Amino acid sequence: MITPEKLYCMKKSPFVKDVRRKLEKQRGSRTDENIIAGRNAVSEALRAGRTIDSLYISRGEASGPVLALVAKAKEAGAAVKEVDIQKLNHLCPGEHHQGVVAVAAVKEYARVEDLLALSRKRGEPPFLVICDGLEDPHNLGAVIRSAECAGAHGVIIPKRRSVGLTYAVGRASAGAVEHLPVARVQNLPRLLEDLQKQGVWIYAADMDGQPWVQADLTGPCALVIGSEGRGVSRLVKEKADFVLSLPQMGKINSLNASVAAGVLCCEAARQRSGLQAFNPKRRDL
Repeated sequence: MITPEKLYCMKKSPFVKDVRRKLEKQRGSRTDENIIAGRNAVSEALRAGRTIDSLYISRGEASGPVLALVAKAKEAGAAVKEVDIQKLNHLCPGEHHQGVVAVAAVKEYARVEDLLALSRKRGEPPFLVICDGLEDPHNLGAVIRSAECAGAHGVIIPKRRSVGLTYAVGRASAGAVEHLPVARVQNLPRLLEDLQKQGVWIYAADMDGQPWVQADLTGPCALVIGSEGRGVSRLVKEKADFVLSLPQMGKINSLNASVAAGVLCCEAARQRSGLQAFNPKRRDL
């Protein structure tokens, strides 16, 4: 027999709490609100103007109605990905998705022009953070958080091979995504060329660059952070004006992408605010 005391202990059990959280998620948590399953549902979401981050279609489902959805999604700026049906089943378990699932963005994407306009409005030289293929939502969210805290004017991500503005990214940003514009572009190398024409210096973070403290980040600049596994892509690295590296004193040969972004963002913020290094214990200062 389960007594009230035992029932109370069961409710307080970490295992029971975890199960309850999972059940609540399956029944329709905020995460599920960003998943749109089925052809009609996706079509109506696009027609209503909802910002779609990614459209997933099952391999072999490229029929007439699906092709029309793909065209609408691309026109709206969504990334279209063809995946195995198991991926769709994982995104919306138990739903009749008809081979079509969309993931809505937690916030509407900005344009790169909006980021530059924000810098002009503040009377500051542009300070941008570019993520070259980050796939972990927690990393992208952390980068957005660091960029916002450092006073950046925005973050730029590619449409393909990158996580978008999903609910997990918004949560990992600790709300920073609501205050910092995020733009998404089709071609990063071309973006770098366009920024350089507008006087923005490109700094890519990689292991074989010059020491980060030697870089002048007071002017118009864009920091490029590479993906978790591959780092900065070859074409992007070739387009960069400078390559910066952070000191590595231990046995691990690289830092987490979001940590590297945080260090470089803070250094940019220090330089741009005019703060000087100071040690009160030194008598010669």
